[in-house]
Amino acid sequence: MAALLERRGLRLGFQLDAEFQEVLALVQKYRDVPMSIAHACLVRMTKIVPEPILLTTDADFRVYRRHGRKVMPTRMP
Repeated sequence: MAALLERRGLRLGFQLDAEFQEVLALVQKYRDVPMSIAHACLVRMTKIVPEPILLTTDADFRVYRRHGRKVMPTRMP
C-alpha cells in the first residue's frame, strides 16, 4: 500500500472539510452502532462517488445505508 501511495497510484478525492456536515450527520444518525469518523467518511464517499465498491472485512458496513435504504456496495472476503 505504501508503494502505491508513493507512486501516486492512489488518489483520494475526498476532503473532510467540504463534507464535514454530512459526515457529522452520519455519525449522529448511527450513534447507536456507534459509527467512527473513518466509517462515516467511507459511507459518505459511497454517496458521492459514482458506482462505488467498498472493500472491507468490517461487518458494520452491513448495517449502514446510503441514499435512504440502499445497502452499502461492499465486497467482503
